[in-house]
Amino acid sequence: MSEDTLGGVDGLRDRTRRAVRADLAERAMVLFRERGFDETTVDDIARAAGMSKRSFFRYFATKEDAVLGLVDELGERVVEDIRARPADEPPWECLRQVLRQSEERIRTSADALRLIESTPALRAAHHGKRDQTRALIATALRDRPGSTLAPFAADLLATAAGAALDAAAREWLRTGGTADRAHLLDQAFAALRPKLA
Repeated sequence: MSEDTLGGVDGLRDRTRRAVRADLAERAMVLFRERGFDETTVDDIARAAGMSKRSFFRYFATKEDAVLGLVDELGERVVEDIRARPADEPPWECLRQVLRQSEERIRTSADALRLIESTPALRAAHHGKRDQTRALIATALRDRPGSTLAPFAADLLATAAGAALDAAAREWLRTGGTADRAHLLDQAFAALRPKLA
């Protein structure tokens, strides 16, 4: 295959790096479930992945990042999906559709979300990551073809969508994972629907 077929050398490197990060994050989650977050060390995660501690740090700066990396990846996918939506779709509906499509990915990250909610250090770091992701989502909304959203309006929509997602996730966790997350998300989006959308 040519480099063009693979998306170039940089594209291949990026895909490989993402695959290794995803594998490390999954191995970390297994250990966190078995031993607990505080009891698991970076050495434990690196050993489980068959690599050195130094190699681990090429992919994640901290063990917290091994969990939060899953959240980062979800955020990146949401931004990509927003850019792929029809240009004439209203921004609030665009966010609802993208987050609804992301439900399967969010569901597979449920263990990470539970761990984040139950670990104070992770919860604090997660809030910072969410702010970064919200800013990227607001920018993606403003960058859509034909968009006339002001920065304030885009930030407001991204923040409201995040609140809808958080409320649906908390209710889903309260039910022990038995509630229909997509239905909860639809309810939250209907309740928060802004006039400017």
